[in-house]
Amino acid sequence: MSKIRGATVVGSGQMGPGIASTLALGGVKTTIYGRTEGRAWNGLYAAREHLMLLEQSEIITTAQANRGIELLDATHHFEEALAGRDLVIESIPENMQLKQEWIALVEPIVGPECWITSNTSGMSITEMSSKAAHPERICTTHFWNPAHLMPLVEIVRSPSTSEEVVQGLKELLERCGKVPVVVKKDRPGQLGNRLQMAMVREAVNIIAEGIADVEDVDRAASLGFGLRLPVYGIFEHQDLVGRDAYTVCDYVSKDLYNAPGAPPLYKLMSEKGSLGTAPGKGFHDWTKKDVAEVRNRRDRWLREFLKSPYGEMIRPK
Repeated sequence: MSKIRGATVVGSGQMGPGIASTLALGGVKTTIYGRTEGRAWNGLYAAREHLMLLEQSEIITTAQANRGIELLDATHHFEEALAGRDLVIESIPENMQLKQEWIALVEPIVGPECWITSNTSGMSITEMSSKAAHPERICTTHFWNPAHLMPLVEIVRSPSTSEEVVQGLKELLERCGKVPVVVKKDRPGQLGNRLQMAMVREAVNIIAEGIADVEDVDRAASLGFGLRLPVYGIFEHQDLVGRDAYTVCDYVSKDLYNAPGAPPLYKLMSEKGSLGTAPGKGFHDWTKKDVAEVRNRRDRWLREFLKSPYGEMIRPK
């Protein structure tokens, strides 16, 4: 059984509360650390809200929600947040120097057996832990956003990460109702984002070449191959198709975008500041789309998935 009984999540913003609520569901007493008292309490409020929403959606029971809420607390005192913990997970900005400095601050405070992990979505855990006194206890636990709903967590090991840490985290995450995958080589993008970036790169190229419109690319992904991916993996599909799968791959690959770096259209949009919901213009015109509605649609779908028979198989018991 995993040794983790007490944990701290460093970061009270977008990802931290979802990670904290996940750990609490797995029976781990979890503290959310925020830089100020207000940030810490906002993080705690959000984590409790996640659990109550899961209960209202009938994904967890009232007893599970109440137990999770009891296991959550928050503080803005750094040493208090870390002392005596078995696991510390950081969810701070994606800046390598900042993350290395954070590890240097944490190591002298926590006990020698404490595991230290990063929620980075793509930065090298090998580089991050290169100056650490004990890199064998450090690895990545990449929770996908939103952390309280997405089942996948990527455990990325460095060459120094011990097998005990990897296997212990796998067991803990399964207990929390997550589906952990182990990334055996620390490469840019880890596992999920490598797959996602290959798709994004070709999707942008399709737009740039005028093969299809933005809206139809999104529809093709979500209502075509994407619709079956939750229960029918990439390689399962390839094996069922058989030899024709190789023939099609060989034929199509010759025409795919394969230059290193983001496609020129993406670079141009970034330079113009036309990239995302904040400026109101990205691939979609966000003056005509409701950001909150899109996020709510995503979260409703994830909740319905978790309530399904397949989702029930991975929920915390």
